[in-house]
Amino acid sequence: MQTETAPRAAAPPRAKKRWSVRSVEVLAVLLVAAIAARGLLAGAMGTPRLQSWSTVFISIVIQAMPFVALGTLLSAAIAVFVPPAFFTRALPKNKMLAVPAAGIAGGILPGCECASVPVAGALVRRGVTPGAALAFLLSAPAINPVVMVSTYVAFPGQPSMVFARFGASLGAAVLMGWLWLRVGRDDWLRQPKHHDHAGKGKVMAFVAAARHDMTQAGGYLAIGAFAAATLNVTVPPSWLRAVADNPVLAVLALAVLAVVLSICSEADAFVAASLTQFSLTARLVFLVVGPMVDLKLFAMQVGAFGRRFALRFAPTTFVIAVLVAVGTGALLW
Repeated sequence: MQTETAPRAAAPPRAKKRWSVRSVEVLAVLLVAAIAARGLLAGAMGTPRLQSWSTVFISIVIQAMPFVALGTLLSAAIAVFVPPAFFTRALPKNKMLAVPAAGIAGGILPGCECASVPVAGALVRRGVTPGAALAFLLSAPAINPVVMVSTYVAFPGQPSMVFARFGASLGAAVLMGWLWLRVGRDDWLRQPKHHDHAGKGKVMAFVAAARHDMTQAGGYLAIGAFAAATLNVTVPPSWLRAVADNPVLAVLALAVLAVVLSICSEADAFVAASLTQFSLTARLVFLVVGPMVDLKLFAMQVGAFGRRFALRFAPTTFVIAVLVAVGTGALLW
């Protein structure tokens, strides 16, 4: 007579626990190494160039972190507690009117690109026209209240930058939505998969979403601050002036820099404000392009909507964002 053996416990929880233990060990090793090297670091920081670098880096991080924290908390709350059906009920049935309405609705989602992609995917799953969902995708990280306030703080005495960023970002988002209605094809857009918080309560889902967004946004903020500080200290001023004095090169340089740095939209205004060698128009291009086209956003779009979509949508968005930002800057400054 054969007896059945009970199935073994699943391995993933143990693997997850082992991963968390290793993460703690790595952090502990890094902390011990930093303490052991504090004398060397203190001596290195005594040089004027590194002192300038640390001043720029720390000032950007300190100014931006409150906005990043607020944005990620509000974004997690909306993602967990606000049902996707809320957005579908709020949009007009007419597709041409739904696009600008969705673009304006993006202002109520305080979060960066990391939050806008899943929400846009939920809109498409709920039957919202893709043009409106894409307008929401582009406008949400660019015109929400947290980003507008951070831009105002980063550019004191220059409220025109706030209005310029709002108008150019919303205009580019709406144009891309209308362009999709005109030339977009259904076979370019893969239907996004459903992601929920199965097995988690609302509070635990909120904590998990906030922790994920905060870790990701904070990491990209550190990278952006590092790059901005390094650019200010290591690149000879004559080189920066040569690029900044050429309007075309300045716009293209900051547009590409925005794509490469992939800074969270709650923090990018402080990086742009530190690039004082460049004109306001060039820095506006940096602020408009960054939340719409960057490396991490491209990867998220590939995962949510497919490679065929991202390879067409991202380059077109880049061109539209640059042109609208340059046109807005030409009108205002």
